Amino acid sequence: MKTAVELRAQSREELVKLLLELRREQFNLRMQRCMEQLTKTSELRRVRRTISRVKTVLREQRGASVEVRETHA
Repeated sequence: MKTAVELRAQSREELVKLLLELRREQFNLRMQRCMEQLTKTSELRRVRRTISRVKTVLREQRGASVEVRETHA
């Protein structure tokens, strides 16, 4: 599990790539759950929360770039 501090240290491209990987993992876990093959149900929760962390950091970075542009205008 990545913390928000670790995520903030990554570039936007790395975060987008990580988000895509997490979405795929979430999909696979959901399929396993539907087929009753999922043994660690806590993995769904972990992935869902990590996705939220990544999205939050991306939103923070986007907000920071808007603020920089406004101050230079």
